[in-house]
Amino acid sequence: MKPRVTLATSADMPNLYSDEEGILDALAERDCDPQIKQWDDPDVDWEDAGLVVVRSVSDYATRRDEFLKWANSVPRILNHPDILDWNSDKHYLKVLNEKYGLPVIPTTWLETEDKLSKHRVHSRFPALQDFVIKPAVSSGLRDIGRYTAVDPASRRAAVTHVMDLLNEGRSVMLQRYQEAIDEHGEITLVFFNGLVSHSVEKKAMLHPSQVTDEAMHETLVQAREATAEEWRWGEQIRAALHAYVKERMGRDEQFLFNRVDIVPDGQGSFMVMEVGLVDAQLYLDSSPEAMKNFADAISVRAHW
Repeated sequence: MKPRVTLATSADMPNLYSDEEGILDALAERDCDPQIKQWDDPDVDWEDAGLVVVRSVSDYATRRDEFLKWANSVPRILNHPDILDWNSDKHYLKVLNEKYGLPVIPTTWLETEDKLSKHRVHSRFPALQDFVIKPAVSSGLRDIGRYTAVDPASRRAAVTHVMDLLNEGRSVMLQRYQEAIDEHGEITLVFFNGLVSHSVEKKAMLHPSQVTDEAMHETLVQAREATAEEWRWGEQIRAALHAYVKERMGRDEQFLFNRVDIVPDGQGSFMVMEVGLVDAQLYLDSSPEAMKNFADAISVRAHW
């Protein structure tokens, strides 16, 4: 029998990311039996779902406990539930920085247990540069905003944004906006089953004082050949991820997909912006090989 492969989506993105059009046909061509199901559909028999591949589960950020409970109930799911647990909260960046010395974007963490007042929140904003507010648990660009430090109205809006997130019980990240992204872009490196697949350059137009709706944030994506130095950084980050997961799980665990986002640090090197192991968009339409590589990676795991 052909191994069944179920691509898990969400109610607000039931048909996968737009760049994944054609993945079902590609899997069928590789002797798999593919289907798409919403992760929270009560009528789905996940015991009969075969290999479950987490894709456009964009609502997990506001339902994280429920999502992780579901993931742990699925017999075969990639990436592994322990990986989904760890990577779904951006505190993992602290681990990469403090435990493995990887440079990350400097972040001020605003925690719910700190019971911060509006004044204390405001005092943590930078005096001059633009800055970014984002929840520690988020999907895509939802609930993320860029603010202008020298604009009183923008600062007030930022305080409101932070307080709303904290009142929802969500930890908040405060980061200075990286001007180098405007000039050089953000570099995304994609690995499948631990192997290099493709890379893209993104120029995300995160406009000041626009918040909450992903549609407000333009993202220009173009395929590019990563430099040897960029891939070296990607491999270094991937190695750190595997080392931590091996320590956490007591064994090595191969990631089906792993997206690494790095940004120039303005001094000739790079910083880690994000690592995507949950619902990362993989830009499969960016090059002819990207879709093929992902279908090959899924097929290999499905036939194990």
